[in-house]
Amino acid sequence: MFGKPLVVDMISRSAENPADRRNFLRAAGLAGLGAVGAVTAMTVGAQDAHAADAPISDSAILNFALNLEYLEAEFYLRATTGQGLPDSLTTGTKALGGVTGGSQVPFKAGSTVAKYAKEIAGDELAHVKFLRGALGSAAVARPTINFTDAFNAAATAAGVIKAGESFDPFKDETSFLLGAYIFEDLGVTAYKGGAPLISNKDYLGAAAGILAVEAYHAGLVRRSLYNLGIDVAVITNKISDARDSLDGTNDDDQGVLAGNPKAYRANLVPADKNAIAYSRSPQQVHNIAYLNPASGVTKGGFFPDGTNNDDARLTTT
Repeated sequence: MFGKPLVVDMISRSAENPADRRNFLRAAGLAGLGAVGAVTAMTVGAQDAHAADAPISDSAILNFALNLEYLEAEFYLRATTGQGLPDSLTTGTKALGGVTGGSQVPFKAGSTVAKYAKEIAGDELAHVKFLRGALGSAAVARPTINFTDAFNAAATAAGVIKAGESFDPFKDETSFLLGAYIFEDLGVTAYKGGAPLISNKDYLGAAAGILAVEAYHAGLVRRSLYNLGIDVAVITNKISDARDSLDGTNDDDQGVLAGNPKAYRANLVPADKNAIAYSRSPQQVHNIAYLNPASGVTKGGFFPDGTNNDDARLTTT
């Protein structure tokens, strides 16, 4: 799907960072060679000083996206088939993690929601295959994922359930849509925020294509929830407020209802006053996925051991 020169270029760029060069110089013993060592130390120091300003490699960005696609694919595949990703699509660099929770949803016979779910599951599976194919041997393994505890914590924080109660997004169609709502809106804003960090135009085009598909998914989920009536639609606003409490001080996130309780109106397309979708930085995405608003948090929530990323700047502020 990508020409060999492009893949080679991407992998090469991902390895060319100050930390790698510093480790190489130290391993080679150059720091102990008198005057040469002094020059080397000065060079390494200058590289360290500029490390924070160095661009994040395209492979790191694609692996950031792959972590999210693992999460979504596992959710939809388990909801529609009762099985997660095949083992052949979970291995890679860094530690391979297991998945806790998830089961086939008892969709209603002939349900439109079931049809949506199956199509989305196929798309998310294709996204995983696509990103892994583009990354080749640089693809990270699936990180540890915990649906059970994370959904309970998220639903409690949003006020959807009371402390001590449980929320199972695989219990029925409505619960499934509410769970999907968390992921789809997050995915759209994640791709929009991450795309500008990509240097290679081919990869940028691919990211834009995935963003468009995630937006279609989000639209299907939001409309389905709106059609279930006011009581369910109000829950999406609670979830929206919970996401907003995790990703910073801006009030960008939007539920499927707008206005006040006496005059609600549909809000199926979350956008700003210019009808432009908003973005989240990779750090904000991790704060939501980890269910923790703290700066520098590295794990928790849906990823109890953290995501498998190549660049710490993607997860910390």
